[in-house]
Amino acid sequence: MRFSVPLRRAYKLINHGPTTLITSASGGRRNVMTAAWVMAVDFDPAKIVAVIAAETYTRELIEASGEFVVNVPTAKMIDAVYAAGQVSGEDVDKLTTLALATSPASIVGAPLVEGCAAWLECKVVPEPHMQERYDLFVGDVVAAWADDTSFVDGVWRFPRDEDRTLHHLSSGTFVASGDIVKAKS
Repeated sequence: MRFSVPLRRAYKLINHGPTTLITSASGGRRNVMTAAWVMAVDFDPAKIVAVIAAETYTRELIEASGEFVVNVPTAKMIDAVYAAGQVSGEDVDKLTTLALATSPASIVGAPLVEGCAAWLECKVVPEPHMQERYDLFVGDVVAAWADDTSFVDGVWRFPRDEDRTLHHLSSGTFVASGDIVKAKS
């Protein structure tokens, strides 16, 4: 079951560096793309940054709508995660083609991808220089959600291997997040 995460703690949903699925929507069209370069940059107010290349259809939709969702997929979604990064969504609805079920977000127009471990609804913070020169999009996190079986008491705890998040290495090779280890106090 999905539960709301306080925005001040939203950074915990992506600070372990997972591969993400970025969803976008505008003018009745929607899209999904795989993004490995997404990170938290502030926690109060919650902000993230994502690299979204100029030639992507996702970027076109984000620039038109001013919003997007960062979805944190699980290992059981690996084939769809890889495939989402291989083709453009300009001519095909990748969410439908990849059989990714969606649900409406609570604040933004881009959909949430079902089956993920976490979701961050974002509104773009206009930074034209960074967007144009570095393909960096800053997002104000306006709502954050996590799956209650994997994110417990503010910490990732993956009950099954298929629930672990993915970390892209290259060429379709991923690592699933590992066991929790703690430093000595």
